Amino acid sequence: MGQENNTADVESLQKSGRRSGSCLNAFLITSIVVLFASVAALAAFGVMAVKELQSKLDVPRRVSESELFEKMSGAQQPSVTFNMEKFAYLEAMKCSLKNGTMEWADVKYGVGSSIGSKFVFDSHQMSLKPQQSGVYFMYIEVKIMCTSRCNTSVVHLNVSNKLTCDVELPSHKKSVSKKCWTVSTLENEGLITQMRVPDKGFQDWKLDLKNSGLGLFLID
Repeated sequence: MGQENNTADVESLQKSGRRSGSCLNAFLITSIVVLFASVAALAAFGVMAVKELQSKLDVPRRVSESELFEKMSGAQQPSVTFNMEKFAYLEAMKCSLKNGTMEWADVKYGVGSSIGSKFVFDSHQMSLKPQQSGVYFMYIEVKIMCTSRCNTSVVHLNVSNKLTCDVELPSHKKSVSKKCWTVSTLENEGLITQMRVPDKGFQDWKLDLKNSGLGLFLID
């Protein structure tokens, strides 16, 4: 009788062990699946974030992305003065859109300015002149808003025949943003931005000053 009890106890322990083992295996499999799902989700999020960052930067195709990133971000950790002297940015001054020369102004921050020491800005001629010959990354960005009932139209921008930008304005949109860029070799020449608009039906479109500007960066 005692031998039968011992046999039953051993069989009970074996069954209990098998159940515990199967539960443990299920728990491990579930943990691994969750871990892989989390890693996959994190990787997908990282790819999306990188693509979003690249689209916002609008890195030019004619310059290698690594080279431009190194030069613009200061990957070799140059001083702040070194970075800023190669960069210039101007902000739009007037919201009205009309034929003629666009009016710009530099951006003040603390005791500094958005115009680096390698550039000269003539506020009377509205001319931005690089003082060093070289290859430059140039871009212009505008945001145009409809303040009432607006007609379909288009704005033509031209930066000294080095950069052109056409901004189409559909009547059903309340705001339109556009950024145009180029990489060009520049000598010691002043850059002036000309605007051309239709003669009629354009008074309700206005320029958003804080989101409209002209930028120039010395690449090499």
